[in-house]
Amino acid sequence: MAEGIEVNIDELKGIVDQFDKAHVLVIGDFMLDKFVQGTVSRLSPEAPVPVLDDISEIFRPGGAANAISNIIALGGNVVAVGVVGDDLDGRKLIELLKQDGVDTECIVKSRKRYTTVKTRIIAEQQQIVRIDKEKRGAMEYEYTKIILEFLNEKIKEVDAILISDYDKGLVTNTLLDGLIPLARKFDKPVVAHPKVMHFLDYKGVTLVNSNLERASLVTGIRQINETSIRNMGQWLLTQLECEYMLITRSDEGMSLFAKSGSVTHIPAIAKRIHNVTGVSAGDTVTSLITLSLASGVTDMTTSAILANTAAGILVGRLGSATLKRDELKRQLNILKGGQLAFVGSL
Repeated sequence: MAEGIEVNIDELKGIVDQFDKAHVLVIGDFMLDKFVQGTVSRLSPEAPVPVLDDISEIFRPGGAANAISNIIALGGNVVAVGVVGDDLDGRKLIELLKQDGVDTECIVKSRKRYTTVKTRIIAEQQQIVRIDKEKRGAMEYEYTKIILEFLNEKIKEVDAILISDYDKGLVTNTLLDGLIPLARKFDKPVVAHPKVMHFLDYKGVTLVNSNLERASLVTGIRQINETSIRNMGQWLLTQLECEYMLITRSDEGMSLFAKSGSVTHIPAIAKRIHNVTGVSAGDTVTSLITLSLASGVTDMTTSAILANTAAGILVGRLGSATLKRDELKRQLNILKGGQLAFVGSL
């Protein structure tokens, strides 16, 4: 790794203080996360499975809605654009978002789909099983048309756009063909977090975020050494025709590839990964980057450092799904001793 990049921690904290002025439009596959928690002291006499006692239930926004929760917890303002089922779960999800102050006017209730629900059964801190209720397949055109109309109405009110694609059908080529040119017309940065094999349909966005495993699958390049990772990033950057490509690398941090040709590596903050409650580090990273861009940050490395710091906090502890601004600033204070001097070229 090359010589380190100087990082001004006070400048980073100043950016965090501006988050409450940022307005982000989040579009993607909204889900309801349900957590059934209890204790296990015996096996069932009916089958060799544990019996869960002292049960409690917790509901949280999931999927693209988890990205919304991240932004709200950090002080940002969100316009939510998506589709849920016209059912109890959909109403519960909208209620949770409204409680957090999210603009839910652009969430469509569909009678042709049901709300995606992911139920996690947890015994103490150990997840036993996850039950998914979902309908995949491309979104019906009538709803895509409504979504595009919402985007045209709301685009001037927001500072940046986040696309959180969980491959449940909302994000189609038709949607992207309308959204990306619209964002360019109004000079709004677009950050995409695709989890699908039509990965390369996101041409022309500002930044695409991918984990290393997905980047390897899309490019067909095996992770062997730093050179192979560099080749992945450069190939994706070229194919996507975007300004930046970010590859997250779990406990090895993240690598940021720029259209200019620069490649910056940011080492991980967390030493151990504890979280078992469905929190997506990818959602945290894209949320922080989008929020930073919406706050007026023009240097993508700065945004990536903030995102890396936030993700390191969440995956390194148990239970919490979101991060508060004060927590992020406290972590930045801890790092104010030169630990970030290792940021450098790949």
